[in-house]
Amino acid sequence: MDALPPVHGAPGPSAETTAPLAGGVVPPATTARLFLAADPTFAAHRAVYGPMPSIEHPNALVDELRLSGLDGRGGAGFAVWRKVAAVRNSSARRSKRPIVVANGSEGEPLSRKDETLMRRAPHLVIDGLLACAAVVGATDATLYVSTEGANVMRAAMAERADAAHVAVVVAPDGFVTGEATAVANALEHGVSVPRDHVVHLSESGVRGRPTLVQNVETLAQLALIARFGAAWFRSIGTADEPGTRVVTVSGAVDIPQVIEVAGGTPIRAIIDACMRPDHTLAGSLIDGSATPLSATEGRPSPVRAVLVGGYHGGWVPGDRLSVPLSRAELAPYGAQPGAGVLFVLGATACGLETSANIAAYLAGQSAGQCGVCVNGLPAMADVLSRLAARHRDARLPAEITRLADLVTGRGSCSHPDGTARFVLSSLTAFETDVRAHLEGRCEVHG
Repeated sequence: MDALPPVHGAPGPSAETTAPLAGGVVPPATTARLFLAADPTFAAHRAVYGPMPSIEHPNALVDELRLSGLDGRGGAGFAVWRKVAAVRNSSARRSKRPIVVANGSEGEPLSRKDETLMRRAPHLVIDGLLACAAVVGATDATLYVSTEGANVMRAAMAERADAAHVAVVVAPDGFVTGEATAVANALEHGVSVPRDHVVHLSESGVRGRPTLVQNVETLAQLALIARFGAAWFRSIGTADEPGTRVVTVSGAVDIPQVIEVAGGTPIRAIIDACMRPDHTLAGSLIDGSATPLSATEGRPSPVRAVLVGGYHGGWVPGDRLSVPLSRAELAPYGAQPGAGVLFVLGATACGLETSANIAAYLAGQSAGQCGVCVNGLPAMADVLSRLAARHRDARLPAEITRLADLVTGRGSCSHPDGTARFVLSSLTAFETDVRAHLEGRCEVHG
């Protein structure tokens, strides 16, 4: 897991992206951008990326972020420049010193990208956090991370004097503990549960101060944009999905792994990068650096569907894998790139059974604050479980849809909405199997 495999087929860089900057540092020219340092030390980081430029003109960096098109990589996908500008403006208007938080809690069970990024490239995260603090005028900066993340980040911070003031807070396990308002609650009250979005965090977050919460990958990408600019960032990816993103691929693949891919890369190409050459779906590999999670034995089964975006994402059927990892192209499936999760469901697995297990897990992750979440999600998961168990009750799909409509938009946070979206995606992606289950059969198990 510690050794990076070779970068496959690195594309030829343009003259614009290979011009050395001050200090002789050459901007990364391939899809492998975030994991180039030979090891996690500060010396290796500086050797590859050079020193972080001082933020002398904060508005210039905000403009560069706007031109880059960078969006958040924690799940919601908000435009980064808008969040940064909102906190900066709120702080100036209200004369309140803001707070910035790097969120590496990674509550999504299928994601390992944040953990991998902190373990392999902790100094990019720190650079991005310090840059954000400089732009919004914050003197308080916090890393909100898992136990393992806290260990690696403390070790990295000990190597540099400019991060001595950064606090580290260990996030508890849980699906909703990384939601932005839950992070603010954890820092203020020590309880990691979401709160109502009546006032945005950019206006009033931790102790009433403007609060900027950014995912750790978002901060690492920001650190590169601050060094090399928006044009460099957009030199890879598509117009709508510029730059790279880090994804976690697991399930029915030969090599479950964390891999950096270009924005807009087709799902099929990403899966192929996680297969042995004789198992690829299209016989191709993609560019990028990859960190294997574990190896599986035996030939994987053909793909039945791919869950994109994690437990709050949506299923893309196995005959639609040419769909790119793009918000616009994934929207018809109720999915989005989100936290960069691809879970591959093999042909020997029942999609409804898998979906029912996930829905039951999500129902158990309620923060216990809202009736719609406490009562509605278990009810919806129970009906889906009955459908997965082949109960011959034709009313089940309509009841699932009714419950999904009932919980959507009525919680303090996005957990009910995301769970309902996932369950509805399951009914659509496995539509023919829904009919089979209502007849007491299963397309997979007979």
